[in-house]
Amino acid sequence: MKFKRLLESFNYAIDGVLDTVRTQRNMKIHLFVTLCVLLACFFFDISKSEFLILAITITLVITAELINTAIEAAVDMTTNFYHPLAKVAKNAAAGGVLVTAINALIVGYIIFWGKLSDISYVMIDKVRESEPYMIFIVLVFVTIATVIVKAIFGEGTPLKGGMPSGHSALSFSVATAIALITEEPVCILLSYLMAFITAQSRVDSEVHSILEVIVGAIFGTLLTVFIFTIFRL
Repeated sequence: MKFKRLLESFNYAIDGVLDTVRTQRNMKIHLFVTLCVLLACFFFDISKSEFLILAITITLVITAELINTAIEAAVDMTTNFYHPLAKVAKNAAAGGVLVTAINALIVGYIIFWGKLSDISYVMIDKVRESEPYMIFIVLVFVTIATVIVKAIFGEGTPLKGGMPSGHSALSFSVATAIALITEEPVCILLSYLMAFITAQSRVDSEVHSILEVIVGAIFGTLLTVFIFTIFRL
């Protein structure tokens, strides 16, 4: 029972993110910019500390937008007419988003501007020698893209059902990343075998349909190949 309640709490939290993505234009913009920033990390020589700063900054902006949406919904629910305090609440919440967005612009300028004159298009050899946090960027990229697609289709719940299967997308993304990094056939075979088992478990548990799992696998694979292709140019 405790595990089920914990799973439901995660489900509700992710559902809140998806609802915000579906209904708020600014959240769509934030996620699009996030994907662009993560993609830019492949073209520039970003250090671990710089990536950590970017991750914290992105999290602050998205969190501020979620809080802003929650405040607006609460105010609209309790106020059916114009009230100056309701205006103050909404404006203050929007101001919080603006402050974090300005901070994000400043951070982006400081980190990326000095690197614009020395863009590094990394070859596949550097991909194989890259630090694990660069592979983490790929997984974050695939996760965000999957959340956006789920929000567009609006089917199922964040952790159960819906198009596409997030578990399938991530598992095949990991398998594809491993296949692009290593030259060991055994590692590649085992990676895709684990991805297949993960996808099959979602069908066996009747959480996803076969079509949703297949689409998730194709989506995660193609998106990972696309990112690595750009990375090696």
